[in-house]
Order: sequence, then C-alpha cells, then structure tokens
Amino acid sequence: MNKTKLWLGIGSFVLAGSAILPNTIDLANAEDKPAAAAPAAKADEGGEQGGESGGGALASYALASTDANAFQYDAKPQIDAYADLVYSSYQTSAKAAQGLDQAVEELLNNPGDASLAAARQAWIKARPAYLLTEAYRFYDGPIEDVEGRVNAWPMNEAAIDYVKDNPKAGLINSDKPLTMDAIVAANQADDEANVTAGWHAIEFLLWGQDLSADGPGARPASDYTAGTPANDRRREYLILVVKLLIDDLSHLAAVWDPNLAGGYAESLKALPQREAVGRMLNGMAILAGFEFMSQRLAVALDSGDQEDEHSCFSDTTHQDFVYDLQGIKNVWTGDGAGKERPGLDELVRSIDAASAENVGRLLADAEVKTAALGNPWDKVLASPEGSPERKAAEDVVTALQALGKGLTEAGSKLGVLVLIPAG
Repeated sequence: MNKTKLWLGIGSFVLAGSAILPNTIDLANAEDKPAAAAPAAKADEGGEQGGESGGGALASYALASTDANAFQYDAKPQIDAYADLVYSSYQTSAKAAQGLDQAVEELLNNPGDASLAAARQAWIKARPAYLLTEAYRFYDGPIEDVEGRVNAWPMNEAAIDYVKDNPKAGLINSDKPLTMDAIVAANQADDEANVTAGWHAIEFLLWGQDLSADGPGARPASDYTAGTPANDRRREYLILVVKLLIDDLSHLAAVWDPNLAGGYAESLKALPQREAVGRMLNGMAILAGFEFMSQRLAVALDSGDQEDEHSCFSDTTHQDFVYDLQGIKNVWTGDGAGKERPGLDELVRSIDAASAENVGRLLADAEVKTAALGNPWDKVLASPEGSPERKAAEDVVTALQALGKGLTEAGSKLGVLVLIPAG
C-alpha cells in the first residue's frame, strides 16, 4: 500500500507522523456541542454533483455553549464583504465566459487551426474566474442547483461525441433533437459521468480526447467545417453549451446580488451570524481538505491515470489547483475581484491571533507548494513512486490537509462547526 492509498483509505489527516481525524472538533466540552438547527440550514440537501463528492449542508453550523458570553463578536462586516465578493466573482466569471463565446463564434465563422487555437486560449483564459468561485460551494448555496451542469467531472466523453474506437458515439452522432433543453435533460441522466454540459464538455469539444502522454487533446479544426451532419450538429452543440454556461453563471451572479430582495445574499445576511460564518468556513475548508486535496490530487496520484486529471483534455489542471487555492485565500483575506474587503482573517485574529496566524502560514505554505507542482499534471501522474515530481505533489496533499485542519480549528474559535468529509 503506497502513501496515497493510506491517505485515502483511513480518511485522515497525516501530519508530522500523527493521524488526526479530519472531521474532529473537541465535542467533550459543553461549549463545543452543536446548537439547535437553524431554520434556513438544510441537513439533507446540497453537496457535490457531477461525479464529485463533498459536504452537504449541516443542520447547524453554530456550536452551543453554557457560557452566555462565549463567541461574542460582530461578523457583519465579513458577511457583507463575502456576499459582495461572491457576487462580483460570479459577474466576472460570466463576463469571462462571454469572451469564450466570441471566440467560439469566430471559430464557427472561420474554421481553421488559428481560430481553433484562439478558442482554446479563450477557454483557458476564461477558466480561472470560475475556479476562484469554487470556495463558495459545499453548503447548499445557489451553486449546488446548477453545479452539475457547470463543472461536472469526471466525464464520459462518449456521451457527447466520437471517441477512440467509437466514431458514432454521443448526442452529436445521434438522431435525437439537439436543443439546450435536450442537452440539459441528458446531463448525468443515467450516470454521473455522462456529462453533456459545462466547462469540461466545452473543453472536450475544443480539444477532443487526450490520448497523448506528451500533450493535450488534438481535435482537428476540420471537425467544425460545416457541411456534414456530424459537423453541423457539433457546431450547434458547441454554441448551445457555451450559451448555457453563460446563462448559469449569469444566474448565479443575479441571485447573489446584495441588492436583490429575496436573493441569496439577503438570506445569508439574515441568518444568525455564526450560521453564515459557518458556511463561509466550510466552503473553504472542504475545498482545501477534501475536494482539492483528495478528489483532484490524491485520487489521481493513487491511480496514476490521466483520466483522473481534472482538466485532462486541455492539460491545464495546474491552473485549476492554483486558482482554487487563490479562491480560498480570497475568502480568508476578503480580497478579490479587484477590491479589498474585511476578511475572516481579521475576524479570527480579533478572537485568537495565534489561530489566524496559523491559517495564514498554512495558506502561504500551500501556495508555494502548489505553484511548484509539475505541469502538465498528467506527466506527474506518470512519474514513478519516489520521484521528485510525485514527492512535490504529495507535499501539496499534506499542505492541504494541514490547511483544512487549520480552518477547522479557526472555526472552533469562532464557535463554528467545520466538517471535512473523509477522503
């Protein structure tokens, strides 16, 4: 059993030779016991979609206490700042996707190697703005309603288009009606891996299968030359899934508008403060200590299979890692989308300076180690046990585990329950 299998098998943090359960908060003391459920929180909804897995919403994120003076602080500046950050981030992501739409239109108007390369670059350029928003997941927020058709992964390419050894695969090569509603209805209809929409569907349509150990997919530009039934449907399919992505991202921005009566930002601000802070912290901690660490890093290291690579068609998984971590940092510091805001770091520091400093140090460590990961990621996956490339990746796994634990401990200082699923 190699180290990665050990991490996944026992579902624990392995730090400095000691195993620390990822979901552990000291519940022995009365002040650390969960409070009664908040009406706005749902225990049986939320969580991940699209073949990924993660944390559903807790019944309550607030820890109870027998001390009437425990957990007394004002988090309104941080909650307001968070709502503004999320709103601005989704606005930016929707705008970035519109830039991708323009490049796709040029590809279809003038199919060729240059326009296909430009559309691919537009996808790569648009992607980071969405990655920054992934820290706003894992607590039954608006993203959970559409995440399965925005960023679902892993995916079975044959649900969409031809693949090696099956030239007639997918909706594109079928005689079924091709509409946006049909694409949405087919998305994960009979299997979570049968993804027909979202970032990775578009990525596959632009690059094709990644069958090379030395580079990304190599779909020919001739696939977008009009005049054959498959090509014409592929052209229409690409238009539809890009439009659907823009619609979903625009919807997320709209429901997070702080000025929208009845919107999610208004609902979040109306929660008891620790319930709101709990959502903020769980989004960060679950992304760091489970989704990023386990699903996207450790699972792929364990299998060594490039099919377990998050953005495998374009070979841009390294930027997924970098910007996911930056999104976590943005929530912690309050910065992001070109604006400085009150962050959770400031709030935690007001209660326990050592805890705030610890999270800051762990974030910085994870940033350095993530930036140093091998690129492209599939070459790291193919590297042998004990190689420098694999060791660097294992160091990131450990750093993310430590960050998840640090955020969990910071939450306990604020009277907030943070639960990270086992790997």
